[in-house]
Amino acid sequence: MRLVTRGRHRHPLLLEALQAGEVVVEELAERFGVSASTIRRDLQRLATENAIRRTYGGAVIAHPLPETSLPEREAQGRPEKAAIARAALALLADDDILVLDGGSTVAAFGAGLAGRRHAVITNNLPLVSVLAGAPGLTLTVLGGAVRPGSMSTLGPLAEASLRRLTADKAVVSGDGFVAGRGLCEAAIEQVALKSLMMEQAAEIVVLMDSSKLGRATQGAWAPLPRRWTLVTDAGATEAQCAEAEAAGARVVRAAG
Repeated sequence: MRLVTRGRHRHPLLLEALQAGEVVVEELAERFGVSASTIRRDLQRLATENAIRRTYGGAVIAHPLPETSLPEREAQGRPEKAAIARAALALLADDDILVLDGGSTVAAFGAGLAGRRHAVITNNLPLVSVLAGAPGLTLTVLGGAVRPGSMSTLGPLAEASLRRLTADKAVVSGDGFVAGRGLCEAAIEQVALKSLMMEQAAEIVVLMDSSKLGRATQGAWAPLPRRWTLVTDAGATEAQCAEAEAAGARVVRAAG
């Protein structure tokens, strides 16, 4: 939708658009019905006020949103996460070797692995008690520093272990997705391990509910490969799916 706005009245709307991941000057100009040079002047003023940080061709929010706790994330969107988990489980072949990321959406997926035949590698600590000793599964936990906010391990020890392992599929998530940038997280250590998970796997499966698609809520980024699979919920819009497909995704929308 094109919005015709004037002067400083655009600034709160620009901040909202940037928070949603719209970072390119030309896209912002089209959205707000003004010239690209006008948007550049607006962005420069916001940068002077330390509200945003300029990037090549656009801008990003200078102060990412506060990270929610794991219990808060577990309580959000439970029906959507359950549907995403079911759809992602249907993509697996028996005996696939899986590397699983941290986070509540991946934990919902991991809980569905009990009773299947897989080798599982993970830094997702809540999954350890769920999968340890489950018939048909072998479980490898990546050691390292524990990040309490996500109850996952990360850092050099986790990365060193993972470099000696390979997987058929990496199942990952994130705090947001923006085409051309990848998956965002709060900490560089998170995206370092996430990127390595994707490097060590033959296929990449991203689990993400539609509220996170096109959103840049955090400042650390893990680029995605040329080809990957996005599993999202039925609420994902055609525009969100088209953006992911343009970034190389095969999109699977879970049934509600």
